[in-house]
Amino acid sequence: MAPKFDPSDPVIAELIATFEGVGLTKSKATDAARNPKNAAVLKELVDQNNLQSKSLDEKKASLVASFAISGGRLGQAERTYVVDAIADGRLKSVDQVSASAKYLESHPAPVNDTEFNEECGVGVDLAPEEISSRVQSHFEAQAVEGWSSLMSFINSAKATRELRWAPPLEVKTSAERLFTEKFGAKEAATKGKGKELKAPPKTTASNPTEATTSKSNERTVFEEGFLGKLHKPGENPQIHPHLREAHLAATGGKVFTRFPPEPNGFLHIGHSKAIFVNFGYAAHNNGLCYLRYDDTNPEAEEAKYFESILEMIRWLGYEPWKITYSSDYFQELFDLAVELVKRDKAYVCHCTAEEIYAARGGDSRGPRTACSHRSRPVEESLEKFVAMKDGKYEHGEAILRMKQDLEDGNPQMWDLVAYRVLDAPHHRTGTQWKIYPTYDFTHCLCDSFENISHSLCTTEFITSRQSYDWLCDALEVYKPRQSEYGRLNLTGTIMSKRKILKLVKGKYVRDWDDPRLYTLIALRRRGIPPEAIINFVSTLGVSTGVTNIQTTRFEQSIRQYLENTAPRLLMVLKPLKVTLENVSDDYVQMIEKPLHPKVAELGKGTIPFTKTIYIDADDFRLQDSKDYFRLAPGKTVGLFQGPYPITCTAYKTDDAGNVTELTCKLEDGSDGKAVPKPKAFIQWVAEHPASGSPVRIDETRIFYPLFKSDNPAAEEDFLQDINPDSEEVIKGAMVEVGFWSLAKSALQAAKKEAEHRTAKAALAAPSNADPKDDTPVATAEQLIGNEAVRFQGLRVGDAILMLRADRIEHYITINHKERSSCVSSST
Repeated sequence: MAPKFDPSDPVIAELIATFEGVGLTKSKATDAARNPKNAAVLKELVDQNNLQSKSLDEKKASLVASFAISGGRLGQAERTYVVDAIADGRLKSVDQVSASAKYLESHPAPVNDTEFNEECGVGVDLAPEEISSRVQSHFEAQAVEGWSSLMSFINSAKATRELRWAPPLEVKTSAERLFTEKFGAKEAATKGKGKELKAPPKTTASNPTEATTSKSNERTVFEEGFLGKLHKPGENPQIHPHLREAHLAATGGKVFTRFPPEPNGFLHIGHSKAIFVNFGYAAHNNGLCYLRYDDTNPEAEEAKYFESILEMIRWLGYEPWKITYSSDYFQELFDLAVELVKRDKAYVCHCTAEEIYAARGGDSRGPRTACSHRSRPVEESLEKFVAMKDGKYEHGEAILRMKQDLEDGNPQMWDLVAYRVLDAPHHRTGTQWKIYPTYDFTHCLCDSFENISHSLCTTEFITSRQSYDWLCDALEVYKPRQSEYGRLNLTGTIMSKRKILKLVKGKYVRDWDDPRLYTLIALRRRGIPPEAIINFVSTLGVSTGVTNIQTTRFEQSIRQYLENTAPRLLMVLKPLKVTLENVSDDYVQMIEKPLHPKVAELGKGTIPFTKTIYIDADDFRLQDSKDYFRLAPGKTVGLFQGPYPITCTAYKTDDAGNVTELTCKLEDGSDGKAVPKPKAFIQWVAEHPASGSPVRIDETRIFYPLFKSDNPAAEEDFLQDINPDSEEVIKGAMVEVGFWSLAKSALQAAKKEAEHRTAKAALAAPSNADPKDDTPVATAEQLIGNEAVRFQGLRVGDAILMLRADRIEHYITINHKERSSCVSSST
C-alpha cells in the first residue's frame, strides 16, 4: 500500500509549491497533490505549458486543476488546446472544462474550433435579463405547482440547451424571483421567529407521490416516456379470456407492482431507481406495490439482509402494501412443476453443467443438441422429480429442465433449469425441501400468483421475457407483462456485492455502511437525505437506456439539495486561539443569527461572543500578500455573523515555529476610529463555559474518493486501485453551541414523523400477519437513524450529524470536489 499523504514530505512539498506557483491557494494546491494520479497529470500540464509564467489567477488555476482530473486520458495536443482555452478565457467554468474533455476524447486534434466552441459553450455570455427571460419560458412550459417544486425546476432549467451554460447562481436567483412573483413569499418565511434552532423540514413520503420533491417532475417521469407508454391494467394479452377476467376481478383494475430483491446483500444506490420505479409507478396510479423477498437460495440469505431491505425502502419514503416471500409459494411452485412435467414440457436431466454448455453450442456457438434425457417418458420424469424432492439425489446429480425450443435464437429458450437439488435448511421452511426452484421458474409464477399487472425490471432481463411468457402460457395461468427499463450505474465506485465484501473483509473499509461506499446504508450513515436521493433519481428520468452517472454528478445533486434544506452552523476544523486585547475578561455579547440566510423557516439561534474565540488555523498565515484577504499580522478580517472585525496585533509560536495563539484587537470603534470594512469574513466560535460553548469534537474524518480511477470496476485488480489517502483524521474541531438545540428539535421531529408514518402503514397493510412469522415489520425505530441531525458547516461543508449511545458522530459532506468527512465527539 502506498504511504500516507504527508504534505511535509520534500517531494510532495515541492509539488504543492509548484501548484501554488501557478495560482492555486495553499489549500487547493495541497488537495491537488493528494491524489498521485491527478497530481501527475497536473504537474505535466504545468511543465508542458509553462504555466508558471502565464500569471493565471486563482479561478483559472482551479480550472486547470479540474481539467487534470477530467482530461487525464487526453493526448498532449488536446491537453494543450484546453489549457490555452482556459488561459485566454474561452473556458470559464468547470462545466465547460468537463465538456471540453468529453468532446476531445471523441474528437482528437486537430480541433475544429467551431464545433468545440459550440459543444463547450464558448462565447455564451448571457446577460441577467436574458437568463431571466429563458427561465420564464421554461417555467411556462412546466406544470409548476408551488415552492415545493423549486429545486427540481432549477435542475430541469439548467439541463436545457438554452440555460446549460448560464451561471447557476443567476438561474437560481431568477427562479426564486419568478416563484415569488407567481406564488408569493414562502408562507413559512412569515411564521414564528423563535430563537431556538429548528430542524430542517422533512418531506413526508408515506407514498411515492409525496416522496418526490416535485409534482411536475413526477408527472414527467410517470406519465411520459417509458413509464407513460406502459399498458393499462388488463391490456396485457392472455392465452385465455377468463384469465384476464379473473385478474381484473382480483385487482379491481388497479396497478399492482412488486420490488423483488434477493436477501443476500445490502441494497446500493442502483436499487434506489428500482424502488422508485416500482413503488412510484404503483402509487402514482393509485395502485399497490409488494415487497417480495426472492428467497430461493438459502445458502446466501441472512436475517440482517431481510431487515435492512425493508428499512432502506421505508427510509427512502415508501411503504410496502404487503411483504411476501417466494418461499410462501414453494408448494404451489412444486405443484406447477409437476403439472409442467405431466404436460411433457419439463423433464429430469442428469447432465453436468459442462455437458449442458456443450449441448448449447459450447465456445464455438455451434448447433444445439438435445440431451438424451429430453425424450424420456413423462412417468419416468415424474418419478425422478419426486425422488429429487425426497432427497434421493445429491447436489448436481439431477435437475428439472423446462422443455422449451432449442432451435430458438434466444438462449433463454434453451431448456432452462427449473429446479435443482440443494440439501440446505431454509430460514422459513426449515429442512422441508431438498429442492429449490430457480429464478427463471419462480419469478413469473410468483408474479402470476400475486396478480402483478406490471412486472418492471431492468434491461438485462429482456431476453428472459420470452421464457417468462412461455412458462405462464405453458401452464395456462395468468400472464403478467414484463417491461424493462435501463438500470442506474454509478461510475467511480464499486457496487458489486462480491467486491464490496472483499473491501470489508480486507479492512479497506469499516463495514458495508462505510461512508466511502455507495450502499444505501452507507449513504444513510453519511447523512444524505432520502428525499435528495429520490429527487436525483427522478430527475434522471426512466428509459430503456442504461444510465451511467459519475459519482461527482451524484454528489453535486446532493449538495444542491442540501443547499436549501440544511441549517448552517459555525465550525472550525483546526482551532487557533484568539484573545481580544481590548475587551474585559468577563466580556460577553449574545448574538442572534439566522440558521439559514435564505430559508427563514429554519429559524434562528443565539450564540455567545466573548474575549476568547477560536478561528481556523488555515485562516491565518504569517506572510501576507496582495491576493490574500484573511488574517495575518497587522491585517483586519471580518468574523462571519460576528459583531465587529478583528485586527491581529501579536502571535505566539512553539519551538517548531508553529503559531499557537493570536492576540487581536476588536475593531468596535471604541478608540474613536471608524470601524474598518473587511474584505473577507472567517469562521469562529467563542469560549463561554456558561452556555456550553463551544461544542468540542474528538475526531473529524474527512473522506476522499475510495478509488483512484474513474472506473474501478473495470480494473483487473480493483484492490490495487484503492486510494490509500481516502480518509483524513483531524482531532479537536469545534462547533457552535447552537448545535445542541438543533439536535434536540431535529430528533423530536424525526421521532414524530416516524411514529406517524408507522401508524399509517399499519392501518394500510393487510391484517393477515402470522404472529409466529419472522417477517420484518415496520417500526418507528427504522426511520429514526443517527443521520436525523444534519447541518452545513458553512465554509467547511454540509455537516451530517450521527448520534450514538456512547458518542456523537458528525458526518460532513464537504462542499469541495469529491470530498466528504465525518466527525465524532464524546457526549
